[in-house]
Amino acid sequence: MSPLPHSRLRSSGGTPTAPDRLLSVLAAFDHEHPALCLTDISRRAGLSLTTAHRLVAALTEWGALERDESGVYHIGLRLWEVAALAPRGLALRQTALPYLEDLYEATHENVQLAVRDGGEVVYVEWLSGRSAVGVHIRVGARWPLHATGVGLALLAHGDPEFQRAYCAGPLASFTPHTITDPARLRRVLAEVRRVGAAVSDRQVTDDALSVAAPVRGPDGTVSAAVSVVVPHAGAAVPTLVPAVRLAARGISRALGWRPRVTE
Repeated sequence: MSPLPHSRLRSSGGTPTAPDRLLSVLAAFDHEHPALCLTDISRRAGLSLTTAHRLVAALTEWGALERDESGVYHIGLRLWEVAALAPRGLALRQTALPYLEDLYEATHENVQLAVRDGGEVVYVEWLSGRSAVGVHIRVGARWPLHATGVGLALLAHGDPEFQRAYCAGPLASFTPHTITDPARLRRVLAEVRRVGAAVSDRQVTDDALSVAAPVRGPDGTVSAAVSVVVPHAGAAVPTLVPAVRLAARGISRALGWRPRVTE
């Protein structure tokens, strides 16, 4: 079992500070636990019931949490309003959406937009087709960088020191095809940089393949990645790579990136 959310928020000395306790209440909520009673919040945040009650009351008054008629708490709209200000969130999604829609119309497969947060990829947009292959993805979902196409595209263009530390592992495995060998991962990342696209074949599920390309910001650094996820059987990778690269290039230009004359 993974550690409860609050364990990642405590200071190095192990004693939670006031901000730690407040953030641990919010971190108690996730995609598997979108609605919690006060007792559950207390347990998942690692707080006494009295402390949890006081913090939950303050967060509810501010609008970060909302309480329904049954006494269960949910994340409040005030947090959504604040999150919408994040440049890698709603603003990026709005800029990218026309190009994501074009990519979807060209493929009628799952189309995704993601950013990097530490050693994980975070999905900020997802367009799904009715008959597209099933994927374990939703907006806000996180996966290790090495296991997804968007993650490989982001990792390949990350800081060299970060790449070295990440490749050193440990590398989580989800299927027999997940890359878990550091040397192989380094070779894959070099190929991603050479080709300008990443291919993740059956790394998360045994039936899906994703093709991803990096999205660049105004200064040329890779700020996001776009991908299309298709069934592994019959995947036309040579056809998908140009389409995904074109979408990534369009988003990059819309964000203010201008390629060099030689590119």
